[in-house]
Amino acid sequence: MARQWKVLLVTSVAVMMAMLDVTIVNVALPALGAAFPDSSLNGLSWVLNAYNVVFAAALIPAGRLADRWGRRRVFLAGVVLFLVGSAACGLAPAVGVLIAARCVQALGAAAIMPTSLGLLLPEFPVQRRATAIALWTATGTVAGAAGPSLGGALVAWQGWRLVFLVNLAIGLPGLLAAVRVLRETRDTTPGPFPDVVGALLLGGGVGTLALAVVRLPDWGATSAAFGGTLAVGAALLVALAVRSGRHPAPVIEPALVRIRSFSVANLGSLVFAAAMNALLLCNVLFLTQVWRYDSLATGGALTAGPVTAAALAPLVGRLGDRYGPRAVALPGGLFFCAGALLFARAPGQPDFLAAFLPAAVLIGAGAAFSFPGFGHAAFAEFPRARFATGVAIASCLRQVGAVLGIAVLITVLADGSGAPLAVFHRAYQVLAAGGLLAAGVALTLGRVHARDVAHVPAAQPATGPADGAARPASGTPAQSTTRP
Repeated sequence: MARQWKVLLVTSVAVMMAMLDVTIVNVALPALGAAFPDSSLNGLSWVLNAYNVVFAAALIPAGRLADRWGRRRVFLAGVVLFLVGSAACGLAPAVGVLIAARCVQALGAAAIMPTSLGLLLPEFPVQRRATAIALWTATGTVAGAAGPSLGGALVAWQGWRLVFLVNLAIGLPGLLAAVRVLRETRDTTPGPFPDVVGALLLGGGVGTLALAVVRLPDWGATSAAFGGTLAVGAALLVALAVRSGRHPAPVIEPALVRIRSFSVANLGSLVFAAAMNALLLCNVLFLTQVWRYDSLATGGALTAGPVTAAALAPLVGRLGDRYGPRAVALPGGLFFCAGALLFARAPGQPDFLAAFLPAAVLIGAGAAFSFPGFGHAAFAEFPRARFATGVAIASCLRQVGAVLGIAVLITVLADGSGAPLAVFHRAYQVLAAGGLLAAGVALTLGRVHARDVAHVPAAQPATGPADGAARPASGTPAQSTTRP
């Protein structure tokens, strides 16, 4: 097996674990409630929320440090931390211990996500990076989508603890392989140490905003708690933006945000992630509450989408390499929109083959096209010296989108007007609009040409590189033959 495929396999295994734990615990909540009867539903919900909030908040600082200290080193540390957290979750004697262990898991996942793609991309030539991103993205997408079905099977077989302990069976062999296969990469001109205060502002701002969105259904949009938390998060991010413009080594360099393809692609990815994650949860609730499926039947029904996404990944990669990211991301949003509209016509009585399967296949196709398309666009013109930082920013925004989408879904479903079936139909229509909006963002990408960019552009070229900015690359950047 060629080295690049070994690296893809090793990094994908770790990404699969990290993304699996975003959704695999959803179906375990009833079992957790039975195991810890003294805990309220609100308390148990933090088994999910703690992972999402800490994951989102820690991604960018982890990516920034990985570019400086070494992506392999941070990747391996992240896998170890994730496995330690998984073991602690599986052995947790109380809900408080379980929530703390989930935070440890999230810190490990935040180190895994940016470093995995940062280690993978240098192994592929520019002309084949769309293929690498499509396969890497498919792993995370399939894992996240398959989480509820796998979780349902594990809970039915051995109980909720196996949902966490299964990570050891996946991660330990992957860790041993990673030690042998991966080689160290880092930014060779890192400049001053990244802004620690800025990292704290970023983590606090993202975490606080995620907390506000997660608690929106409980607090209400007009409550003082929601408004105050939202204001604190926004103020922290504004302070970060001001500080980043003045610090010699900001945690998010303004030059990176000014790369148009990167910014537009991440906006599209955020929108699509919001719609996709909300739909995954909506399907679980629809199957269990309307069609009255048990956990095993629900898990089986939900496999159609992930299987479709996995099957299409190689084709999507080739299309992206040949025609460019816009030609891939645009139809992805349209596929998703069509699938959500089909779900919006689902009958009240179970009819999997006629009513659920075609829509699930379209949703899987939407994920297979949209996430890799936006990922390809984000890194087509991105400096390789900041690959881990860029992946961290993209992953953070996707995670914020997921939290936002689920909060919107819960708000829509909480509206008790109309029969339950009508409420779900309305929710699917809202999600269809999200897919259409993602397609619109993809249309604005324009012509993005993949090219090898060595370093971060200097902020003030007229006066020479600013302190902490990267030096000009030696040699001429390699141009790809990718067409728009």
